[in-house]
Amino acid sequence: MLFGKEHVDRYRATEGEEGHDWNGTTVLLLTTTGRNSGQQYTNPLIYQKHGDDYVVVASKGGDPKSPDWYHNLDVNPDVEVQVHGDRFRARARTATPDEKPEVWRLMTATWPQYDEYQTKTDREIPVVILERADG
Repeated sequence: MLFGKEHVDRYRATEGEEGHDWNGTTVLLLTTTGRNSGQQYTNPLIYQKHGDDYVVVASKGGDPKSPDWYHNLDVNPDVEVQVHGDRFRARARTATPDEKPEVWRLMTATWPQYDEYQTKTDREIPVVILERADG
């Protein structure tokens, strides 16, 4: 099963022909800037479209801590997203309390394990909305 660096490399090399469709769902590549290192980090993440925006979940499998990519957004919410061969700039933000129920349902419909992950941790798992910056 592809995930991690090999997933990113295959996705990029094939413009998502390999890696976009994964385990019955869809995956995008999210590139963030490291909050301490300033380096670029790319993660394959399950996503869904919500209007013009893309939605991802900072679950880390229900770990007590959010994933590093999510912490990077606190310092620099400007990210790069790749969906198939389409690469674009986006601005990331955490869904508001009013938005979260709807986008959580959207994401659990595509990956039901998110509900299980939430039961494993005391933290509220954030849902991130990626708003395309280049129209």
